[in-house]
Amino acid sequence: MFGVHDVALFVLSGLLLNVAPGPDTLYIVSRTASRGWRGGCVAALGISAGCFVHIFAAALGLSALLAASATGFTALKWIGGGYLVWMGFVIMRAPPLDLEATAQAPRQRLRRIFVQGFATNALNPKVALFFLALLPQFIDPNATYKALAFVFLGCVFNFNATLWNLFVAWSAARIAGRVKVSRRIRVWINRVIGGVFVYLGARLALATH
Repeated sequence: MFGVHDVALFVLSGLLLNVAPGPDTLYIVSRTASRGWRGGCVAALGISAGCFVHIFAAALGLSALLAASATGFTALKWIGGGYLVWMGFVIMRAPPLDLEATAQAPRQRLRRIFVQGFATNALNPKVALFFLALLPQFIDPNATYKALAFVFLGCVFNFNATLWNLFVAWSAARIAGRVKVSRRIRVWINRVIGGVFVYLGARLALATH
């Protein structure tokens, strides 16, 4: 079907990748901590939307072009790394808000969370290379429509990733609701998560491979 094989193994590989924490998970946790369950869900959906950029780029061959072009990859690497660093400082400077007061977050703020989640994933060149490296392993070399196979596998991966990200948001909201955390601790949680974002962004921008 769609010229793919070993779909179950592909799903397992994708789930193992999603479980490993990265910028996406940290962003969801940070937004859940500051905006509650709704903010975490919007962040997860923004990340999923950003993933579609890589899916269709891989299907159209843009990811292969990016991997072959040192200049293009370096440019995207610097843009993505710079964005993560900027997001890190935004999170570090964000005041620890009252979750009960922010349960009904204004729609404009939720839209900003969605856009930031979208950019966090879409501007990460490592995600593009992941799709380029993993997806072809599960596509039949004799498939008539390889682009359709890319899209199918990408959508399967993104669907499972969205379910996991929503679970992360739900779990973070449950923990935050049960554990009463002081304002001082919430400030340091923001600083730690923001610091990790800065580190990841700097590492991405300075990576030589």
